[in-house]
Amino acid sequence: MVPLLVATGATMALSVAQRAHCVQMGWVGSDQFWHGCFSDLPSTYQIGHLHSGLAAYVGGTGVTSDHPVLTGAVMAALGGIVPDGALVDQTRAYFALWAVLGTVLAAATVWLTAAARPRRALDAAHVALSPVLLLAAMVSSDLFGVALVSGGIWAWSRRRPALAGALLGCAVAARTYPLLVLLALVVLGLRAGRLAAVGRVLAAAAGAVAVVLLPFLVGNPAAITRFLQVWGDSMAGLGSVWMLPQLLTGTALPVAATTVLALVGLVLTILAGCLFALSTVRRPTLAEVSLVLVGLALITGKSFPVQSSLWLVPLVALCGLRWRDHLVWASAEALHFVAVWLYVGGLSRPDRGLPPGWYAVFLVLRVASVAYLVGRVWHTAAQRREVPEVKAEPDGEVEQDQLVEQDEPDELAGVFGAAPDRLIVRLG
Repeated sequence: MVPLLVATGATMALSVAQRAHCVQMGWVGSDQFWHGCFSDLPSTYQIGHLHSGLAAYVGGTGVTSDHPVLTGAVMAALGGIVPDGALVDQTRAYFALWAVLGTVLAAATVWLTAAARPRRALDAAHVALSPVLLLAAMVSSDLFGVALVSGGIWAWSRRRPALAGALLGCAVAARTYPLLVLLALVVLGLRAGRLAAVGRVLAAAAGAVAVVLLPFLVGNPAAITRFLQVWGDSMAGLGSVWMLPQLLTGTALPVAATTVLALVGLVLTILAGCLFALSTVRRPTLAEVSLVLVGLALITGKSFPVQSSLWLVPLVALCGLRWRDHLVWASAEALHFVAVWLYVGGLSRPDRGLPPGWYAVFLVLRVASVAYLVGRVWHTAAQRREVPEVKAEPDGEVEQDQLVEQDEPDELAGVFGAAPDRLIVRLG
């Protein structure tokens, strides 16, 4: 475990070093795009007035955040301890604080990933050494939600449904995608006939969300729904397939049309995830169903910013995908990472930036790589077969040719582990 944590620290250090130009010169103008060191963190600190601190955010006195409230609260709490000084120095200090917190969160994610599957703990190297972690960790605050989801999956694997629900509930208050992880639990619980245990998870999650929201209901109710309002009012964002008409023809889809398409995509994502969870011969793991749901949701969403790929990193590790598959995906992510900043910079300097048509190519390549991950997980789960019974001879001995190599047990199954399937959807 220690080597994995050291590797995580090195990856996070490289992520910070990759933004050395912006740390030195500040996050201003288009220069941050040409050097690929853009980060939402300093701009959010400045625009959201996060220097006023947590109390101001909860009380609704000046601090704003487009993130769900728990993430906004953490960002405001860090902003409140930034020393006074010139604005550029304050943004550097805020970025440095997030670098420290981000490293702790990444290390926690690695530890939780390894602890969730102790027989394959080395698979956590997919998190510790991930090129996606290096590129995206310091772009935004998404690692906070990722660590909470990893904690929830770990708690479920250790048969602690109440703790799993509390952590996943906090994750929902920090990001929205953990709702898909909870949906994965519900569908798998339906298949295993263990909805009572899932009910304990959902009850604990609802309780955690209520605890987080209560202070905001009193002091700043607008903060609870702000991120939904921003999402509803936004056009197709960077990374989204719904941005392709704008890139290829110069005409953007209307906001209403983009919203409808994203909602239809979400419905289809849920249907596909449920079909996957219920139709395979062997029950898929929680990580596999979660990756299918989250991956498809990212592909069909209104926006697919570079930091959202962090959601998939621990799921890739928990699914036990090969490094070949990880690196195919990470290569597309790296190409898109470079392309997106050149495209954004080109909006103000067309003679220097990446043309929209070329950005569309890298966008499609990235979406295809996520679809590839989903396909690999689906194929792997679908290939598993039921282990036939091994019949003993009358003398109690078992013939050698009757021995069947047992598949690895599902270490993420939690209370589903010993449960037979109660609901299976057969196709064809």
